[in-house]
Amino acid sequence: MEGPRDPDLGSLLAAARGSYRRTFGADPKIAASAPGRVNLIGEHTDYNQGFVLPMALRMYTVIVGSPREDKIISIVTTAEEAEDPKKVQFPVPGEGLVLKPGEPRWANYVKGVVQHYKAGPLPGFNAVITSSVPLGAGLSSSASLEVATYTFLQQLCPDDRDPVAKALVCQKAEHTFAMMPCGIMDQFISVMGTEGHALLLDCRSLETCLVPLADPNVLVLITNSNVRHTLTGSEYPTRRHQCEEAAKVLGKPSLREATMTDLEKVKGLLSEEVYRRARHVIGEIERTTRAVEALKSRDYQTFGQLMVESHNSLRDDYEVSCPELDELVSAAMEIPEVYGSRMTGGGFGGCTVTLLESGAAEKVLRHIKEKYSGKATFYFSTPSGGAKAHPLP
Repeated sequence: MEGPRDPDLGSLLAAARGSYRRTFGADPKIAASAPGRVNLIGEHTDYNQGFVLPMALRMYTVIVGSPREDKIISIVTTAEEAEDPKKVQFPVPGEGLVLKPGEPRWANYVKGVVQHYKAGPLPGFNAVITSSVPLGAGLSSSASLEVATYTFLQQLCPDDRDPVAKALVCQKAEHTFAMMPCGIMDQFISVMGTEGHALLLDCRSLETCLVPLADPNVLVLITNSNVRHTLTGSEYPTRRHQCEEAAKVLGKPSLREATMTDLEKVKGLLSEEVYRRARHVIGEIERTTRAVEALKSRDYQTFGQLMVESHNSLRDDYEVSCPELDELVSAAMEIPEVYGSRMTGGGFGGCTVTLLESGAAEKVLRHIKEKYSGKATFYFSTPSGGAKAHPLP
């Protein structure tokens, strides 16, 4: 069976330490990691206060580094896809000094967490970042970087270790420095991921519930389409505004409080497009709660059916799929041992997530490769743990 294409955590740590020695001429004293994630179901519901069901992946962002005596922060990324320069320096915020986003964009995620970190004062530091979470694939490379940065800062200057506050600071960094109005899901799962479990998150109350996903007879396959359509930057905020518009017409604080019956009553007051956006979200919230019950009872057939319904809704009502993602889902569903498949993440490219019988892994990979017109990469994962610090010798 074709296994993971990405380095394991130990390899990433070793690579980061080697890069740090070459860059800064010494061994790092601190290391931290945070995982990417795949969302099994519950897409575009998080910023609508609904339910989501992500799991942490065995793909990680790692940061290694050491404090320095001056008030300067010097950061290097090893990611080839990150724009140049690969090394940036900026001062520690405080005493009236406020960091601002700028170029290169990859550094804004780090700057945002540093700016919003509550404990302090922070020292200056040197750091190297390396990652096996592919950029732009919808597997939350940004939240992984934010949460790894926060976990690194916790060792430099300990805070109160509140995991919810940690996730919220990382989300705030993305809102204010990356200018992306994301929901809370990605940061939550990167902080709170648990081995062998998916995480049901209520994005309204921020309550969480672990859902076991450790059956050796089933596998989760992430298929990267390796396409990224550039319109995602504008389309995501547009979808969010459309949902807010629908909620306002419904007289609800969010679409979480609305039912399909409510929506039908105001259909004439909404544009056809806004109506379909709301129909996806309301239906997806219901699908997610049903999917959790199916997963708890190991009813993978029902879970898979809900995954496909989710994809169809994202394609037709929310219009965030693309031909490549549709092609991958269609190919996967031609194999009888596949329970379900759907696009995952923001859309317009990136990845699909597929639940299948573990014994059919090679067969499914072979079939998708034959059917897909592009060149996909594949990754099997069981649910990983969340962010952690790593003691260095």
